[in-house]
Amino acid sequence: MTPEGEALLRQGAAELELDVEAQVPAFAQLMALLQDANSKVNLTALKTEPDIVLKHFVDSLSCLRGGYLDGAGQVLDLGTGAGFPALPLAILRPDTTFVPLDSIRKKIEFVRAAAQTLGLNNVHPQVGRAETLGRDPAHRETYDRVVCRAVAALPVLAELALPLLKPGGLLVAQKGPITEEELQAGRRAAGELGGRVTGVDAFTLPVLGDARTLIVVEKVSRTPKKYPRREGVPAAQPLFWAAR
Repeated sequence: MTPEGEALLRQGAAELELDVEAQVPAFAQLMALLQDANSKVNLTALKTEPDIVLKHFVDSLSCLRGGYLDGAGQVLDLGTGAGFPALPLAILRPDTTFVPLDSIRKKIEFVRAAAQTLGLNNVHPQVGRAETLGRDPAHRETYDRVVCRAVAALPVLAELALPLLKPGGLLVAQKGPITEEELQAGRRAAGELGGRVTGVDAFTLPVLGDARTLIVVEKVSRTPKKYPRREGVPAAQPLFWAAR
């Protein structure tokens, strides 16, 4: 990472009221690993240093806003892709266990290799789909938090995430601007699945100023056994939301 890239990382983190000084070398190493791997396998469309720093690293760290991940034991990163937000969060929160989940094996292989190179013993990648894990007793209602970044509409996220959360756990969904229609559909879906929307935090991404929203859903009761539905159905037929 160039000095300019390091300065962007510090500035973006500072705007989130985070101190990353001690972790700058780890972020620089992660960038090198990502750029090298991305030159061989298509892991991410973001390739320039400013894009990676701001739209991957800083954006990932933005879900620390509000303290929703404070004290979390096990955090599932649903649809992690090349490891975001899990890897940046794991760098900053070494005492929290992160389980990056993605159905694309090559991406999880990169996440696993990157975590090993960085010495992130708190990262345990998993290949699979949320619909399958949500019905697996080893995963169902076992996680303290689920994080996800721009994965799907809120009703879909609710069905994928809430079966995986313990009662009292939180879904922290990173999204761009959200319409009132989607939010209301998400509230209804969350209620059906044992959850309740407790936070809608609209803010702008540091440095870039892009609109972002953190949606927080608390698991208040057990999810009915019929959820999640089989693979692909939550996205194709979202609860309380006309398929787009």
